[in-house]
Amino acid sequence: MSAADPTGAQLLVVIDPAARRVDGESTRIARDVLCAGAVAKICLPNGPEEVARAVARRGRRRTVVIGDDRALLRVVGLLHRRRELAVAPLAWVPVGALPAVSVARVLGVPLSAVAAARAVLDGAERRLGLLADDSDGVVLGGLWVPAGATHRNTPGPPTAGAQRGRAPAAAEAGPAGSGGGDGAGHQSWWSPAARTARTALTMLSGPGGRHPLPSCTRLRVEADGVLLADLDRPVGRVAVSAVEGLAEVVVQQRSGDEPVRARARAVTVSGPDFRYRADNRIRGPVRTRTWTAHPEAWRLTLPRV
Repeated sequence: MSAADPTGAQLLVVIDPAARRVDGESTRIARDVLCAGAVAKICLPNGPEEVARAVARRGRRRTVVIGDDRALLRVVGLLHRRRELAVAPLAWVPVGALPAVSVARVLGVPLSAVAAARAVLDGAERRLGLLADDSDGVVLGGLWVPAGATHRNTPGPPTAGAQRGRAPAAAEAGPAGSGGGDGAGHQSWWSPAARTARTALTMLSGPGGRHPLPSCTRLRVEADGVLLADLDRPVGRVAVSAVEGLAEVVVQQRSGDEPVRARARAVTVSGPDFRYRADNRIRGPVRTRTWTAHPEAWRLTLPRV
């Protein structure tokens, strides 16, 4: 396999067929911006097999995905299974309406096609962590168990404070010491610590929040072998995300007690057949699943700070 183009000027632009159907104008605009600013090879696949062939033949080009969360996850998952993810630079132009591009908000990719395409050309590459499960699947933005609310309850746009580059006050007091605040602790809203706080807080919102807690669930939760919850005590929700090279797990007790938080290399959830929502996609049912944190596992171009 050839090394990636160190300048990032050569692009393989993979345009998902769903993006062409859902928003042809945004797709065309993104393609035109990319072609005007770089040497781009355009790929119009009709299915996953053609995507796989194009990515396998990318050579030194940086792969740019135009499409929704599923389109990005398809390429990331493919590269992960080929064990090429760490050496394959990626960029993304989200096309679609929320919640189909909710992962973009978590990662900090602009939702505007023009802004995202310009970030592909002018942004900076960052190495990001992810979660890999024991079935060779990947999770980029986060997951929660059980699957719970349907997509219509997906959280709305960031608050005004977040859009100005400052995490909301509630998020700054977020998971496991990721707090922000002013001064030295300041985080831009899409930085790893800030986005983890916002995601976890959204996942754990109570019955009056955007993601109502489902009926009680009996689950066994372990973090690096340490028991956080067992089948004899129902839980409301278990949220897991990749942060600072580890898996951060938050267990919301159904009793209303303070959430149990931990960071670990691996998190295992087991119990009666359950479904879970990963990157806003429902998976399962399964009886056990282990997610392992992989720090700096993939490379994504994001807007410069």
